[in-house]
Amino acid sequence: MFDKFKKDEGGEMTGERSSGEYANIKSGGISSNETVGEIGIVELMDKRAKLEEAIDYVGLMIKNLKDKRTVLEKDIEEESVDIKNLKEKLEKVSQYIEEENRGIKELAHKRQQVESEADEVGSLINSLRDRLSGIDRIIDNEGNRVKKIKESRESL
Repeated sequence: MFDKFKKDEGGEMTGERSSGEYANIKSGGISSNETVGEIGIVELMDKRAKLEEAIDYVGLMIKNLKDKRTVLEKDIEEESVDIKNLKEKLEKVSQYIEEENRGIKELAHKRQQVESEADEVGSLINSLRDRLSGIDRIIDNEGNRVKKIKESRESL
């Protein structure tokens, strides 16, 4: 199961011993294959080799997890920088909008002033027109009197 994660470094147990090698192991004065098999040293060594493989596998998993965490930390940092940049841009947009709103208010105030002046000019024009109409009536009246006077002279 863990064969693909075995280390091939010199001097380290990899769990690849043949049963012949285990038969040659001498431990505590035991020299026969039967005695070694009865005590269970071969099985114990097989278990140890498998445990070493499992430990290597777990170590590789831990390394992979650390690598993934490092990538995630880097991605999060990049996102953080991007978000900070976006926030700065949005703050600048907000400032621009505030400046534009102030400019619009100033324009609205100037328009009101111009509109007030236009109303004053309109009132002056109406007043002058009324005065000119009054003068025109006076001239018409005087013209009619002059005509009547001429007509009355001519009829005489």
